[in-house]
Amino acid sequence: MSLIQTHDPVLLISEEGKRYLVFVEPDGAWHTNRGRLPYTELIGRPYGRVVETHLGQKFLILRPTTSDLIQYLKRTTQIVYPKDAARLVMELDLQDGKRMVEAGTGSGGLTLAFARAVAPGGHVFSYELRPEHQRVARSNLEKLGLLSHVTLKLRDAAAGFDETDVDAVFLDARDAARLVPPAEAALSESGIFAALQPTTNQVSAVLRALEDGNFVEIRVEEILIRPWKPVPDRLRPADRMIAHTGYLIFARKLDARYRIFWMDKRARRRAAEFGRGKNISPLEGKG
Repeated sequence: MSLIQTHDPVLLISEEGKRYLVFVEPDGAWHTNRGRLPYTELIGRPYGRVVETHLGQKFLILRPTTSDLIQYLKRTTQIVYPKDAARLVMELDLQDGKRMVEAGTGSGGLTLAFARAVAPGGHVFSYELRPEHQRVARSNLEKLGLLSHVTLKLRDAAAGFDETDVDAVFLDARDAARLVPPAEAALSESGIFAALQPTTNQVSAVLRALEDGNFVEIRVEEILIRPWKPVPDRLRPADRMIAHTGYLIFARKLDARYRIFWMDKRARRRAAEFGRGKNISPLEGKG
């Protein structure tokens, strides 16, 4: 049985369903308008129990998930929602031992998801332009014991990344299109590129930059989550859903020698689809 220890993150859920993320300190107490809860009431207690404040308000204690941490950690920036974070971890193929670059640390919510995915043998190199954001991110990662898996760098990523031959690069910046060339330079052959952009005109700019570079398998996605009310006798969709939060762009880096081959294949496929395949000459000397 896992017991709560000093400095552990704890998720407290009120009877009304309101959630609070708390880091357990060796002394002192957590204060809320629902009362005071001494940390000693949490230390040594198993998760899944109920505790009361001095006002008699009850809270359920749960171990926070990565999704909880992303949503409820201290932040000074807009978060990347867990639905997008999960897709990024999967599509970037992040696992133990992978090395990746992130441009746009923000408050560190997505950085922690990346770090958890590549630990213990991998590493995240995260670039941030604003020192106030990096300070918050550093504090969050340190509290979670993840700072050893992350290198935080304070500078404009447009000047280029220090790392080369990395497995993945993720861009979360307003002008991500101008960061595509540095991303290409940092990626290994067949490395995975991803970016998140909030508007379609920004997506178009990134797509043009990818087409100007040596990238293939270019995709754009939008993740929507439609929750349902879990009542067996009245099962139906919830009144609200998590809809648009951003567009995800994915691509793979290709050796420049084979870019024309890829473009030729794509042109032939499209020509065949529209009945013009006979006008396309066969491939010769490609490879």
